[in-house]
Order: sequence, then structure tokens, then C-alpha cells
Amino acid sequence: MLERRWFDASQPQTLQIAVILEYLNAGLALLFLLLGMYPIITAITALFMIAEGVGANGVANEQRWGYNLSVGSSVGYLALTVVLAVAFGGIPPILTIILSVALVALLLHPMSKSYQKIYFH
Repeated sequence: MLERRWFDASQPQTLQIAVILEYLNAGLALLFLLLGMYPIITAITALFMIAEGVGANGVANEQRWGYNLSVGSSVGYLALTVVLAVAFGGIPPILTIILSVALVALLLHPMSKSYQKIYFH
């Protein structure tokens, strides 16, 4: 029987940090949803963050679908944040943009990509 895990310390640092950031994003999104802090439009961004949490669990268990979901949801969340900021004339929170870019960079780093190509199922 395979053991499910939340975090894999044997993975490269880039994937370890990405998993932690994704869990943090998903946890904050869930907290904000439960507190009713998301209006209707940004509830979509919460769905992206929850998808990041599911993808992070897949990455921690070396599943290729988890890596693909993580990359897709992270890129989608970053794009949606920028599009919403431009569409509504606001400035996106700079910390959100920095962390989103860092997460995408960690997931698409050559070390992460080569590791998932070799070891993920």
C-alpha cells in the first residue's frame, strides 16, 4: 500500500518551497471564503488557490497530474489577478504578484521540471 504524504523532503528545494507556498495559498483562500471576505468575482481566484492546494498534494506524492494542476492553477491565478487589476483600474497587491511570480518560477525551474519528468508517475 502506498503511503500518502503532505510534504516530501526528498524532493528538490524548488518543489519543496512551491508545495509550501501552494498550501499557504489554499489555506488562506479557504479561510477567506469561510469568513465571507471574497466577493463573487474573486471567488474564482479562490478556486484557483484551492486547485493549487490539491495540486500541491499531488506534487508531494510525485503525481504528474499534481504537477500539471499546480502549474496550470498558478499561472491561471497570476493571469487572473493581473487581468482583474487592469479591468477594474486598480493596482494589484504587490505582495500577491511577487508570490505568484515566485511560485510559477519555482514550478517551472529547470530542476523542478527535470525532477518531475524523471520521478513523477
